[in-house]
Amino acid sequence: MIYPVILCGGSGTRLWPVSRSTFPKQFVQLYGEGSLFQQSAVRTSAEGFNAPIIITGSQFRFTVADQLQAIGVEPASIMLEPFGRNTAPAVAIASLLVAQSQPDGLLLLTPSDHVIPDDRHFRSAVNAASFTAKSGKIVTFGIRPTRPETGYGYLQIGTEGQGGCRDLTRFVEKPNEAAARDMIAGGDYLWNAGIFLFRADVMLKAFEAYAPDILDAARNALDASKSDLDFIRLGEKEWSELTSTSIDYSIMEKADNLSVMPYDGEWSDLGSWSAVAEQSRDRADDRGNIVSENSYIIESEGSYLKSDDKNVKLVGIGLKDIVAVATGDAVLIASKDKSQKVRGIVDLMKADGVKQATEFKRDYRPWGSFESLAVGKRFQVKSIVVKPGGKLSLQSHKYRAEHWIVVAGTARVTIGDDVKIVTENESVYVPLGAVHRMENPYTQPLRIIEVQTGIYLGEDDIIRYEDVYNRNLEEQS
Repeated sequence: MIYPVILCGGSGTRLWPVSRSTFPKQFVQLYGEGSLFQQSAVRTSAEGFNAPIIITGSQFRFTVADQLQAIGVEPASIMLEPFGRNTAPAVAIASLLVAQSQPDGLLLLTPSDHVIPDDRHFRSAVNAASFTAKSGKIVTFGIRPTRPETGYGYLQIGTEGQGGCRDLTRFVEKPNEAAARDMIAGGDYLWNAGIFLFRADVMLKAFEAYAPDILDAARNALDASKSDLDFIRLGEKEWSELTSTSIDYSIMEKADNLSVMPYDGEWSDLGSWSAVAEQSRDRADDRGNIVSENSYIIESEGSYLKSDDKNVKLVGIGLKDIVAVATGDAVLIASKDKSQKVRGIVDLMKADGVKQATEFKRDYRPWGSFESLAVGKRFQVKSIVVKPGGKLSLQSHKYRAEHWIVVAGTARVTIGDDVKIVTENESVYVPLGAVHRMENPYTQPLRIIEVQTGIYLGEDDIIRYEDVYNRNLEEQS
């Protein structure tokens, strides 16, 4: 049996504005059915695979749980990192976790934001590589290059190997275009897909040899972990002692027991909007344009237009090799060959305190979501969706009162000692300072328009008394 380990972190900058740090690209449906994370979970849910181990950030825990539930995948565990520390600590944690029950268990480490359309072909490659991994090799998967890509690392492969694998000669960091062209011409380089297959004990020995400090701190964080609902929280103090570093740098570039499984199926890490356009090429018109819903284009070629908001119509005229992406609160326009530089512009917006750099208009919560519709002096209007079974915390506010109007579904509302049922077209008033709660105990989504009035309307104006999701007081509603 193979233990899938799905890494589910990320800053959400490379596919801005559709992906942002509060809801990064792995949770977005960009290609195929479901989100990229859901596709990753389905890909490794088959005979010969154990339930997946998910390693993610605390801020994404409910999104991960909801998306797994939606596709019927029950995880072995959802491990919560207190904060990001790159891939090496996550690999150490996963190896330690599996070694507790099966020291020689095989782990398949995979990112959660890649596109691999042929699940069966991928699993076949993994099974073929498992013979090499069982023998004590650390196997990494390489992709045959189709262009001189400067956004990927490269793997130089040797002529020897076993079970379809090839010996790994060396890792190459992201090259410039001239170096990438030379490597492709040589024919013995593959893209580094960031997917690894290895025995738990073999990886732990590698950490002991090359990164013992990371292994020690990871072991301490795992020993200090605590259960929280359906999640496992790693020890925060112990986790803070870990160095932030990649598995490539800390282990792979130093180990001498490495092999490569060349993967000849379709693959993309969707690392830029030009990569997204390439994955959507089957929808291109006769001039190479790819246009989503809510978008229109004329007298253009080789361009990609996408609007995620039905109220925002995106129009292109006379474009050539342009990417244009719109949401309800932001628009990106870039040359395809410059689309990898989106992260830089997001950094500029962050420096200027631009909310759209990191946050969406729609804010996701474990009970559902809300979106700000209008903001003015001393008032704010929100659209709130509470999923079936969802329950907001029992709370009060120091500086604002609230009016709730039910527009779909039925709410159970608590205000002080009064509990009432509020149905469609009915409303309720929550006075300033009143202890209150909204919940949806029914099977249909509850939709509410909330009007806030007061001198301060920030999300941190919450005094929380009780919460079924075990959120800390500093977490927002």
